[in-house]
Amino acid sequence: MALRIISLNAWGGRLHEPLMRYLVDVDADILCLQEVVRTPAAEADWLVYRDHGVELLQRANLFEEIKAALPDHDAVFYPVARGDLFDGDRRFASEFGLATFVRKTYPVIGQALGFVHGEFGADGWGPHPRSRNAHCIRLFDYDGGFPITIAQMHGLRDPEGKGDTPARHHQAKALVNVIRQVWPGNERLVVCGDFNVLPGSVTFEALAALGLTDLVTSRGHRDTRTSHYRKEPRFADYMLVNPAVDVVAFDPVAEPEVSDHRALLLDLR
Repeated sequence: MALRIISLNAWGGRLHEPLMRYLVDVDADILCLQEVVRTPAAEADWLVYRDHGVELLQRANLFEEIKAALPDHDAVFYPVARGDLFDGDRRFASEFGLATFVRKTYPVIGQALGFVHGEFGADGWGPHPRSRNAHCIRLFDYDGGFPITIAQMHGLRDPEGKGDTPARHHQAKALVNVIRQVWPGNERLVVCGDFNVLPGSVTFEALAALGLTDLVTSRGHRDTRTSHYRKEPRFADYMLVNPAVDVVAFDPVAEPEVSDHRALLLDLR
């Protein structure tokens, strides 16, 4: 039986109904989600993020809703910052970050968490480029009889674009450091997420040193965004594997659209 991994930037749950249906229906064993929101004191289902004239709807307690929809999974949430979301003129302190969901039949036998850019912001979202983190787990597949290491990252967003910068050089090294804390170097390794970089980034040189190959670009896929994203370039999300991974199927999912990013779906042995 194949192990199924999903990586997806959840876009703050803005496409809430199709997102929730998809996450249940896809029946993934491991879900690596970026841009997840948690607002414990929220009274409304929806809040608004405001930043220099930009207003974006955010699902106030997206993490808790996904957790409730996936009762067969263990769930963890790792925020990068706490800032204000709004219900009219009322402010609510909200957290924003990564979430990882693991089917309970797969024991987690190691993990590491670290910031790849900046540090935790307890008093607001902070200036761009904002803090970002990465989460790495090692688990055991009883059916397959093997351990596997899986890491996800939400890369920093730079208003100047997705080209390499000193901050992105540091981010690549920091991601490798998080992975090396968990991965013993002689087993299956998967690295995924919304990296916010271009295919020629130094990020992939750093990951190639771990034996990783990107499935998006190496298989000729040229788009990891949906119709809700109208800018170029169309690359943001990546899924990399090392030679120990037997790829059964890989798909940057075009339909259904559940975010402005496509879900990356990997079945492996």
